[in-house]
Amino acid sequence: MQRRQALAQLSTSAGLALAASASLAAADTETPYRDTHTPDFHAPAGACDTHCHIFGPAAQYPYSPKRSYTPPDSGLDEFKKLHATLGIDRAVIVNASLYGSDNRVVTDAIAQSNGRYRGIANVDDSVSDADLQALDRAGMRGCRFNFVKHLGGFPDMAMFDRTVRRIARLGWHLDLHFDAVDLPDFYPLLDSLPVPYLIDHMGRVKAAEGLEQKPFRILLDLLARDRKCHVKISGPERVSAKGSPYLDAVPFASRLIQAAPDRVIWGSDWPHPNVPVMPRDDALVDLIPLYAPDAADRQRLLVDNPMRLYQFTG
Repeated sequence: MQRRQALAQLSTSAGLALAASASLAAADTETPYRDTHTPDFHAPAGACDTHCHIFGPAAQYPYSPKRSYTPPDSGLDEFKKLHATLGIDRAVIVNASLYGSDNRVVTDAIAQSNGRYRGIANVDDSVSDADLQALDRAGMRGCRFNFVKHLGGFPDMAMFDRTVRRIARLGWHLDLHFDAVDLPDFYPLLDSLPVPYLIDHMGRVKAAEGLEQKPFRILLDLLARDRKCHVKISGPERVSAKGSPYLDAVPFASRLIQAAPDRVIWGSDWPHPNVPVMPRDDALVDLIPLYAPDAADRQRLLVDNPMRLYQFTG
């Protein structure tokens, strides 16, 4: 799907085309991420941002000395203001790698959310089975592993296997972060996993390499064949080759939604660690009706699928 086709498709969706394209065109990627406007797209009630982080304050939640980056503080108060501005009701807080196995920044936020937040933990062998059960009671619903080279590369795979067996007893899923180039090598592992798994940021595929690139074909095949596979429609700024407003990422998101409308979810990735140019979150929200022109697909993407995967109630 080309930009012209995407915009034409949107024009049939509740008069959103002009508003969405204007917002996207106006999005200044030099604007600090805290300068968020109300998006033109109105998310349905119960919409969930399934990929976001809380950083700090560092004095209260210190980072691991082994971290690969140090972000500015982006705490719970800003987090709440962001979602109020965006019209997002629920959130899944993904604990960042720079916290190591300390998950307090997430569990503390969940405890203050009145049931509106869930979390994804960092887990290694230092986390006991009793700790895992406590994390589950605190609202964690999965754990994350980074396979991305600039974030430290592959985890210890023996520890990975042990963790998979342990989280299976809790009904958790795996949240996996790959470089696209490595997806072909990990295909057999993903295919054999005994638990549901979720691939972040559309697999970090490169828009410049087209819809027929091998990593993207593998991602589509996994979605089509394996009902344990889920994908996050997030990180268009990481996928795009052209920059804001990231329209070259839209065909990839649309194809993923078409492949498995009941197993794709959306996330903002706020506050966007390790990006060269900071996106504006309202502009990212205004991409959603381009990804999914059909209101039923948007309902699944933003509400129904996260409700089921993260076990929200009410």
